[in-house]
Amino acid sequence: MGNCQAAEAATVVIQHPGGRVERLYWPASAADIMKSNPGYYVALVTHYISEAKQEDGSGGGVKFTRVKLLKAKDMLLLGQVYKLITSQEVTKALRQRRHEKQKRSQAEIIRNQQQEHRPREETPEDSEIRHQVAKQERDQQKSSTQMVLRGRHWRPSLQSISEMGS
Repeated sequence: MGNCQAAEAATVVIQHPGGRVERLYWPASAADIMKSNPGYYVALVTHYISEAKQEDGSGGGVKFTRVKLLKAKDMLLLGQVYKLITSQEVTKALRQRRHEKQKRSQAEIIRNQQQEHRPREETPEDSEIRHQVAKQERDQQKSSTQMVLRGRHWRPSLQSISEMGS
């Protein structure tokens, strides 16, 4: 009896869109796979579990499947799972990623603008300055009303400039 599990782990698994699974027992490049399957790209499929805690306190995270698009020069490694993806799926994913990036940057800009327009907390120095400005405005109003009550008219303090004849 042989060790079948060891031979199974030493394969490259390629998942086709129709559900067919292809196993390669030798190293191959992504370019070779793309040549034999025109119109498709090769992507590495990885599964991982997030370490984020659930709200109810249970420690189990969320299981994610990550798909990473490979370049033509990349080699397919034994023991990994790869998936064939159509070019339409690739362009759709790129558009979606670009849209999410724009959405995130717009949200960041809005957040920054809201922080700029948010009234800041008043410090004792600010209240003192505001108090002095208000006092000066009251004093100015008093002096102008006193001038009106005295009956004086305002006169400019500057002398007029005479023009020279040429």
